[in-house]
Amino acid sequence: MISLDRSSATPLSAQIEVQLRQLIESKIFSPGSKLMSIRQLAQQLAVSTNTVVLAYDRLVAAGLIDTQGTAGFFVRSQLETTNQIPDALSLEAGEEQEPIWLAQQANDQREGVLLASSGALPPSWLQDAVPASAVQRALTHSSAGIASRCPPQGLPELREQLAMLIRTLGIPADAGRVLTCFGGTHAIDLICRSFLQAGDTVLVEDPGYFLMFSRLLQDGIRLIPITRHAEGLDLEELEAACRQHRPRLLFMQSALHSPTGWSSNAANQHQVLNIAKQYGVLIAEDDVHGHFQPAHSTRLASLSGLEGVIYYSSFCKALSPALRLGYLVANPQLLKILLRCKIHSVMTTPALNEYILLEVLKAGNWRKHLDRLQRKIMQARTISIRQLSEAGIRFENLGEAGLFLWGMVPDGVDIDLLVQDAYRHKILLMRGAAFSAHQVADRHIRFNAATSQHPRLSQYLQQCFTALASARASLNRIEATRDI
Repeated sequence: MISLDRSSATPLSAQIEVQLRQLIESKIFSPGSKLMSIRQLAQQLAVSTNTVVLAYDRLVAAGLIDTQGTAGFFVRSQLETTNQIPDALSLEAGEEQEPIWLAQQANDQREGVLLASSGALPPSWLQDAVPASAVQRALTHSSAGIASRCPPQGLPELREQLAMLIRTLGIPADAGRVLTCFGGTHAIDLICRSFLQAGDTVLVEDPGYFLMFSRLLQDGIRLIPITRHAEGLDLEELEAACRQHRPRLLFMQSALHSPTGWSSNAANQHQVLNIAKQYGVLIAEDDVHGHFQPAHSTRLASLSGLEGVIYYSSFCKALSPALRLGYLVANPQLLKILLRCKIHSVMTTPALNEYILLEVLKAGNWRKHLDRLQRKIMQARTISIRQLSEAGIRFENLGEAGLFLWGMVPDGVDIDLLVQDAYRHKILLMRGAAFSAHQVADRHIRFNAATSQHPRLSQYLQQCFTALASARASLNRIEATRDI
């Protein structure tokens, strides 16, 4: 039923995907029917299992098939489609392209929308990350079961596991220096509530985390953007800002920075620490994407020994957004302030979530899961870079790993009109200005490598850029005729 042209320039995975898509859309493969297993289809077509995995992943991302764990892949049924919550019943948290609106789109998971710029992995990639057995063990872990209470700092046994994980990065952590939270966004909120007040000055990377900018501005915080380069922060700008504005805090992502995917080098981090220490600036180090770094990368928290640094990370991206768990690491005097704030705001994190994470970490599958994710992301990066480059996107500085690609649209493209039109075509793109603290115009787009490998995106961009080039050529001919 599927035939491959091995002499074609079209990758085999794309050929498989296109033909399966046609079989599904023509109802030859009926809704609810089971597809061949990855291994079976690979053997039948004499291709590698990775080739079939790429095709299936794209069909999952397109909403045409679903994975049901070990049961296999199934054509999405009409019932599942009609059960989607209508857009009319969803309340919009902000205006289109506002930071709060962009964050909502990535989590609403609206039917048919390709989240080409989101910060999340496709749900199918995390399908087996938390085994049902871990959930069952978590339910029976405590004599109180579902009625278990959780200490506000976090379960002691979980904090021991987290401390062991953190020490592998060279960060001197023990269970007493760890505080659990609901994820990276909650960690930022706790830091803001604990150490900032209206009128304070905070240094942020530019480009940087768009939702954090919105959170700080909402509290009346003054933002001073510091240019982020591939090797790290602009040190001259940093020192000048510290000298002139006497900031209270610096937020920085050392590894796999969002939106660029860059990782700052050790030399740059040393200088950042020296400048921060000289001017008494507290550093909040965001490492929520660090799990996707295959090789060891230097962190500010490890170089400083946690002196003057609050480190935080999350399992929401790499393990499960349903668990909503992360952690902060700091010296006791800082952590005590954060703990008091957590008790005031949410009291504690759910015991069941913490017991589930504890079981996952104790089972020893976390490292294997990350290895699988890192391989899939690297494959997706290769495909996305190739397809987007062919469509006309230019990449000047590519990070070595991670989910994000920071690509530039061709000259003459109105990026605001592009992202608006893309959304009308059910493709969510985030323009570079969204990642600027002061919304400075920028021709970049943040691409999610896992979702941007879908041909629908590159085909759309190529059509837009080709139409623009054609219109420009016509204008040039008209101008030339007038000159004559």
